[in-house]
Amino acid sequence: MSGSVGTTERGAGPRLGDLDDVARQTRFESLQGRMQSVWDAMRLDLADECVVIVPSVSVSRAVAARPAVTQAYEERLLFLLLLLRQPRLRMVYVTSMPINPRIVEYYLALLPGVIPSHALARLTQISTDDSSGRPLSEKLLERPQLLARIAAAIPNRARCHLIPYNTTSLERDVALSLGIPMYGADPRLSDLGSKTGCRRLFAECDVAHPLGAEDLHSLEEVAEAVLEMLTARPGMSQVIVKTNEGVSGAGNAVVDLTGVVELPEADRPAAVRDRVHAMQLESPNTPLDLYVAKFEQDGGIVEERIMGEELLSPSVQLRARPDGSVELLSTHDQLLGGASGQSYLGCLFPADPAYSRLISGPAQRIGERLARAGALGRFAIDFVVVRNSSGGWSAYAIEINLRKGGTTHPFLTLQFLTDGSYDTDSGRFLTRQGEERHLVATDHLESDSLRSLSVDDLFDAVARHKLHFDQSSQTGVVFHMISSLSECGRVGMTAVGVTAEEALAIYDRAERTLLDEARAAQQERALPE
Repeated sequence: MSGSVGTTERGAGPRLGDLDDVARQTRFESLQGRMQSVWDAMRLDLADECVVIVPSVSVSRAVAARPAVTQAYEERLLFLLLLLRQPRLRMVYVTSMPINPRIVEYYLALLPGVIPSHALARLTQISTDDSSGRPLSEKLLERPQLLARIAAAIPNRARCHLIPYNTTSLERDVALSLGIPMYGADPRLSDLGSKTGCRRLFAECDVAHPLGAEDLHSLEEVAEAVLEMLTARPGMSQVIVKTNEGVSGAGNAVVDLTGVVELPEADRPAAVRDRVHAMQLESPNTPLDLYVAKFEQDGGIVEERIMGEELLSPSVQLRARPDGSVELLSTHDQLLGGASGQSYLGCLFPADPAYSRLISGPAQRIGERLARAGALGRFAIDFVVVRNSSGGWSAYAIEINLRKGGTTHPFLTLQFLTDGSYDTDSGRFLTRQGEERHLVATDHLESDSLRSLSVDDLFDAVARHKLHFDQSSQTGVVFHMISSLSECGRVGMTAVGVTAEEALAIYDRAERTLLDEARAAQQERALPE
């Protein structure tokens, strides 16, 4: 490892375990000060540039995900292998379990104008060989020798940075252990991304958001808040309860208030309490008692569920640079499903221009406020938009994701493959040649029948049915979360087309093809004679 920043030998300086949280934070802030020089060196084709990818899913969940799902989410950032189109860039990619080499080959084959073997030689893959459901960063911190192996693969710490999935004190400590800055929000800002923090920030930025109450820690407090909300808005028929740290709708629950305001005023408190305790959880795998315990521990909010005949949930993705400037990167329409239509399933890009510009201004204000607080890297702001009586749209901010989210990897996959960008004025994505592109993406192409397919079966179907992304037309399909196919019957994909209609047609064809292939694979063969 280069000594251009200074190498700490074993015993030559403080160890992570010697530092309390205050000392770690002070050291981290000093380390983050190097991010600007690292940023300035990017894309200069320097021989010692390197990135370390640690896609640790360090988010709070009431029920731990299956190991295969955790691994698939860690592999969801494999689109970052497309960065190896830069001919001298080195990359270290860390996962809990080893990645199937065929999956790595699949991504490297997507690189335009790059010899896959040359890119592979610049890629170092490291795994903890630990399939437990704990966060990857936690597994790494338990293994100082493995961290030393990662550090040894960094040619020059002055031109290297850490790319996490989300940022907690665990990822901060990984950055400290490696001696490289982290391209992500300071973990101290996590409260701004909580459901309570979001509502307070929306109010501070004068951005419209649903009626509600925050910083609640019991169902009794939820019931009291709902009663006050009904006084302010008697026509309200549903509210959503959200845990502060819920992800992709998994921490949400719906409370039906139909008929409550028609009861005598003395009967309403008991009725509201009953409705709150009978709330419908978005996550079917979370028992109510676990959900309540999580709510009491982490806190949460309750807010009006915006209703309407035409209701959509777009998001805006932004980036805070090391110099404090904020760039609006994209707008997406989110595809939602689940028990009450609040679980993130996928996205359409770009969002409809009819309302994409309506949400871009408020998102920019929020992004600039986050940047002033010290946010760094990519983050997204979710909205709901509803058609109003005059035929226009009304927009309400509902969430801030201070991390990479479900819309990050489809957009960056498209950007890396086409070298294009989002034009904020027109609300369109344009390739380097000025041609328009659209995408439809999902993390949830799911069916029990898909478990009959192996990774090789998937790639065989892609080749035979010409589903692969075609560099000549810059259209086609890119798959992700591939390792969850055989065990979980689940895979993700991003379909790219010249128009929104073409992207959807490519998506539908890929879905039909895979399901047909899976059903055919399940057919029993005749017994041998």
